[in-house]
Amino acid sequence: MEISPEPDMWAFEKSAWHKGFSCIAGVDEVGRGPLAGPVVSAAVILPESFPDSGITDSKKLSPKQRNHFFSHICDHAVTIGIGIIDSAEIDQVNILQASLLSMGVAVNNLHPSPDFLLIDGIFHIPSDIPQKAIKKGDSLSVSIASASIIAKVTRDRLMEKYHQQYPMFAFNKHKGYPTKSHREAIRNHGNCPIHRKTFKGVREYLNTD
Repeated sequence: MEISPEPDMWAFEKSAWHKGFSCIAGVDEVGRGPLAGPVVSAAVILPESFPDSGITDSKKLSPKQRNHFFSHICDHAVTIGIGIIDSAEIDQVNILQASLLSMGVAVNNLHPSPDFLLIDGIFHIPSDIPQKAIKKGDSLSVSIASASIIAKVTRDRLMEKYHQQYPMFAFNKHKGYPTKSHREAIRNHGNCPIHRKTFKGVREYLNTD
């Protein structure tokens, strides 16, 4: 039985460099599925010399590994941008639009600005910068994988801070995702200010007082 070779995590970056682009950013978001908290995006520009051993989609890494690579990426990246759209705006524009907006904000926070974007997923973001959307890009591009790690760790840390404000929901454990314990807490306590009021699982239990 043949074993499929590991993908070249630099293939999309190399292709863009070959076309004449020099400042390539990987962009990814995290937090589309939770019932509470923001959607967080990151944009990362890596140097060609970036030591990438072990970098992959954040979902494939343990929390300890993600924290290790978070520091590693911060130490070596040319620049990192973060975009955060809170639950109130998610309720106003819907989660897909909020995700795309957060990626646009992350890109705008890059200094220097990129001249080409590699976007995780199938949608382009609101930007005039040339871009390529890559399905499952966080497993195929080192820049997108790095962005996924930065976004995931950033959001997890935010949710741990929210746990201090709203301990009855245990955001430090599930990070706002719709676990059984989170759903039970909503049934028992209603919503808090960071819950997404338009999401099923929250809207049925909205506090009206």
